[in-house]
Amino acid sequence: MTTSSSSASSRPLTRLEWVSTLPPWRRLLAMLNWRPVYDIEQRTKQLRIESLESENRLKLLKKENERLAELESRMDALLLNADSSSQTPPATGSN
Repeated sequence: MTTSSSSASSRPLTRLEWVSTLPPWRRLLAMLNWRPVYDIEQRTKQLRIESLESENRLKLLKKENERLAELESRMDALLLNADSSSQTPPATGSN
């Protein structure tokens, strides 16, 4: 018999999910020891993890924006240089 550990490790079990995995006698003990803040603690932990991930994504996006701004300024300089060097002198009247 195999179990999928990848789905179990992707998110923590809620209290109800965890209690449902217990045998009946243990469920009764779990109900007697019920802590209403358990789910809040788990959700807070998950939100902290998501917050850190968001901060990391934001840092990466800022670096990418800086890199793109630098590339854009280089391209503008190249285009300006190419426009000024491609101007041809006016034609003289000799045919």
